Amino acid sequence: MNKPLIFIPALLSSSLAVAADSIALSDTIVTASRQPQPASSSTAASSIFTRADIERLQPYSVADLLRRVPGASITSNGGLGSLTTLSLRGTSATQSLVLIDGQRIGSASAGQPSLEFINVENIDRIEVIRGPRSAIYGSDAIGGVVQIFTRQGEPGLRPRVKLGIGSNQTYTRSLALSGGDERTTVDIGGTLNETAGIDRTRHNAGGDEDRDGYRNEAYNLSVRHWITDTLDVGLRLNEQSGNTEYDLFGNPEDDFRLSTVSTHLQWQANRVWTARLEAGHVEDKRDSLYDFASYTYNTYRDSASWLNTLKLSDAHQLQTGLDWYEDRLRSNSEFTRTERYNRAAFAQYRFSGERISAELGWRHDDSEQFGHANTRNAALIVPLANGQQLVASYGEGFRAPTFNDLYTAYGANPLLDPEWSKSYELQWRGEVDETSLQVAAFRTDIEDMILLDPFYVAQNISQARIHGLELSATRDVLGWQTTASAAWLDPRERGTGRQLPRRAKRTLSLDADRQFGNIGVGFTIIANSQRYNDRANQQELSGFGTLEARASWRMLPSLRWDLAISNLLERDYRLANYSYAGRTYAYQEEQLNARLSMTWTPTL
Repeated sequence: MNKPLIFIPALLSSSLAVAADSIALSDTIVTASRQPQPASSSTAASSIFTRADIERLQPYSVADLLRRVPGASITSNGGLGSLTTLSLRGTSATQSLVLIDGQRIGSASAGQPSLEFINVENIDRIEVIRGPRSAIYGSDAIGGVVQIFTRQGEPGLRPRVKLGIGSNQTYTRSLALSGGDERTTVDIGGTLNETAGIDRTRHNAGGDEDRDGYRNEAYNLSVRHWITDTLDVGLRLNEQSGNTEYDLFGNPEDDFRLSTVSTHLQWQANRVWTARLEAGHVEDKRDSLYDFASYTYNTYRDSASWLNTLKLSDAHQLQTGLDWYEDRLRSNSEFTRTERYNRAAFAQYRFSGERISAELGWRHDDSEQFGHANTRNAALIVPLANGQQLVASYGEGFRAPTFNDLYTAYGANPLLDPEWSKSYELQWRGEVDETSLQVAAFRTDIEDMILLDPFYVAQNISQARIHGLELSATRDVLGWQTTASAAWLDPRERGTGRQLPRRAKRTLSLDADRQFGNIGVGFTIIANSQRYNDRANQQELSGFGTLEARASWRMLPSLRWDLAISNLLERDYRLANYSYAGRTYAYQEEQLNARLSMTWTPTL
């Protein structure tokens, strides 16, 4: 399927449906400014998935959910638990920041987050900010920010039990308890996911012809207590550990552990000033076991933040903050340095008027490794007729080199500078004939891109330019809750004009769901245009389109059955290849996967 997006304009105009932005614009968003605000007052283009969306869409993984985001490209090495990366708005996998409960989870060695290990059952909500946010978060937030919020308790007492079975000997068992009162809430749970997997490459050399299995044990804990009406404290813990197998020179496998701990103390001192203290710890551990050797890459990160919000008047607000984090790497590979810290201060001013709203921001980062970095952002919201809005914005971003770039024994360059970006964006959003619509056009210029030279040494040797257009809409169509999005990207390396690798230039997502009493049904269409696997644009990966179907039955108020079928038409497609020593590993995606589960949530 080489041109799967030929019908995008017709689909958008006929179904008038939306994207990953599956909540109303009036809902609250936190990630855009690191404080709760109505999404309609945020200057950022955003996509939000609530727990209700997750239960309705029945995603196979976090990546399965995120591929619905406009302008997002997912790369996977085949099947559940395989190496998975996310590209937002044509940027690389290391140029978007991923947070769990406010904590950075990117590896200090490779730079990318372990999205493949995050358990969907532990998630309460996902917010995706599309576009730069370095003036708020610092390094990595060039393409956007993804924040995953884990489950939190609610008043009352409610257990959760989920049992599931699926194709390829896939099993899910989950047990959790949520409860509390007006002052204290708690949520605690555990999940075990297992699958025998698929043969990820169908490569018949050595031990590569076997199935590649995956096992994940996940635990979560959330506690929040209101000491007074204006003072509250909280603790969140999330952990995933297990084993994943893959194909590469025999029978390799990874033992992994990804854990985050975050705490906060928030005090509303008066009507003007709200202060928040945050602290956290992240561990990303990976032991790669090959037939001939083993490699250990363990990231440890400690962090602390002090955030202050000053509501100077109904129209004027000032937010200030101090951030600190320290990375430590423990590996049996040779690195000349294994620790570094980053300190930062930022300020954001916002004006909210009847005719216009404006935002100005600045952040200063002080890195032990590369010195000082300043990033800025500015935005203007102009109200139009019938509640519509026009948003013009400018944002700067940067990405600090990783430990692999700087300090590893092979191919490192300690003189590397950060990557820098400038982005310009124009959004229109509003309601038209009972249809919620969003349109965003943007341009991003990236300087000092870090790539390998002909001698495989990391260098600041490239510049990139990315043009993009995103469309999203939502509407009830004959009783169907219909959501769709489309994006057109032109991500190019400026010196050569070649398309940046592993980014689809055109993407389409269409979700439609309807409720018939206690029975719900739905389907999803995902389509991506062709992409290149390599920088030279010699290895082309064909475009593809997939169809998914799902159903649910509310058998009792506390008992629900879910059925999901992925890749219903059994399309054969690939998102990545790997070539080495004359051998090419073409990573296969699952052709068809069916999953049946039962969820029991009694009220005690």
